[in-house]
Amino acid sequence: MNGLMQEQPLLISSLLTHAERHHGDQQIVSRRVEGDLHRYSFRELAERARRVANAMAALGVGFGERVGTLAWNGYRHMELYYGVSGSGAVLHTLNPRLHPDQLLWIAEHAEDKVLCFDLSFLPLVEAVAPRARGIKAFVALTDRAHMPAASSIPGLLCYEELLEAASPDFDWPVFDEHHASSLCYTSGTTGHPKGALYSHRSTVLHTFAAALPDSLNCSARDTILPVVPMFHVNAWGLPYIACMVGAKLVFPGPFLEGRSLHELFESEGVTVSAGVPTVWQGLLAHVEANNLAFGTMRRTIIGGSACPPAMMRAFQERYDVQVLHAWGMTEISPLGTACTLKPRQLALPAEERYAVQAKQGRAVFGVDMKIVDEDGKALPWDGKTSGDLLVRGPWVIASYFKGEGGDPLADGWFPTGDVSTIDADGFMQITDRAKDVIKSGGEWIGSIDLENIAMAHPAVAMAACIAAHHPKWDERPLLVVVRKPGATLTREEMLAFFDGKIARWWTPDDVVFVDAIPLGATGKMQKNKLRDQFTDYRLPTA
Repeated sequence: MNGLMQEQPLLISSLLTHAERHHGDQQIVSRRVEGDLHRYSFRELAERARRVANAMAALGVGFGERVGTLAWNGYRHMELYYGVSGSGAVLHTLNPRLHPDQLLWIAEHAEDKVLCFDLSFLPLVEAVAPRARGIKAFVALTDRAHMPAASSIPGLLCYEELLEAASPDFDWPVFDEHHASSLCYTSGTTGHPKGALYSHRSTVLHTFAAALPDSLNCSARDTILPVVPMFHVNAWGLPYIACMVGAKLVFPGPFLEGRSLHELFESEGVTVSAGVPTVWQGLLAHVEANNLAFGTMRRTIIGGSACPPAMMRAFQERYDVQVLHAWGMTEISPLGTACTLKPRQLALPAEERYAVQAKQGRAVFGVDMKIVDEDGKALPWDGKTSGDLLVRGPWVIASYFKGEGGDPLADGWFPTGDVSTIDADGFMQITDRAKDVIKSGGEWIGSIDLENIAMAHPAVAMAACIAAHHPKWDERPLLVVVRKPGATLTREEMLAFFDGKIARWWTPDDVVFVDAIPLGATGKMQKNKLRDQFTDYRLPTA
């Protein structure tokens, strides 16, 4: 016997309709590419999103066709989030930090019909446009006064003029909730990137789960500043969460340096922010150098890569900003776990509490996970046994766009590529990426643990640990370090810093000092490039 409840499809447009009706006066504040501060309400967002839907239709964008964006975090990008997806087209967020050739390949593979871009990326678009066969219209996200005086892009359109000419009257269509809503490509460290095609259903369910108190804990009382880019897995869902709960949104635009972020935090009363560790390094350096504090911010969500314990301690002990460790990936929309402590863990001694917070956390409702050995056998949740992490759930991909790479699943589970442990309370901790783990004499050494220890040294700005060839042990750890400006640090001092913190045989065999560690398009360290750079490196013990 079936239940007798109404059938209402879960559509992204319903989030915006809810925000307009119930939180219409709530603010969205954006630092624009043009340099000024823009301020308006959810009600105005909703009206302009309807204009976007009409404008895209006028440009010939049909149901299910893709609209590409090359844009920072801002209100115009937010309008595209809702106006494109809500109308039944598919929003395709492109990463502007990619090489033009890779960007072109992705836009062609996605079959983008229109490309909307911030003026910051005009040179990039001009490099791509002559070779982009499928893109029929290019739209600059600005007004007439700021349009480029000259551009090699034929027929370049002005976003504000398109919206002014479009009607604000538009009825959001009702369609199957499984219809595609947005498209995001993986970073593609090996081979071509692959597309994760999200549905309206998966996005709305992800929004419900991500906003929960034990997840990202967002409400109408929050002011949220997403530093994580809107072109990176939909800014971890925060543009959708804000509409669902009615939170004030603050967008930093392209101004991501510590000074600009701190000014926005203070002037707009930001209570929660989210980003990768590399961004927070710059913010903390600015705050420390200028003897500043945080007036309203009390939570920061850190993901993308492991939060160094030294960074967590700085936020919590010096600035009273709680760190929420989270984990996810493009293929899971992206949130998989959040490290919200259980009641009894709040009373733990500081060191034990930090040990729990260092983990990536518990699975949010909707995500199921397990760890398995090389034969696919499930491993115990004892916090010690490590294995390959697999996940499944309603916002985990079933296949990549256009079937690229074949079937990615193993018996219905998605292999994340992470090596992890899970403890008896369900807290998952990533010990390494499968491709980054160091296998020395048949035993695994977790590179993340070694990086976290190195990052705690006051002279270290960034550290990466990779495997170097060893004639006896096959692989041994090589530590690559960037010193802080003006700091002095020797190899011997760095290696001595590991004493007593790990098993002695885990200690790196050597340290190499470099000016910079290559970062990927989402701010993660590119260890594959470091491995290529040091492929012939000979350890001193070899």
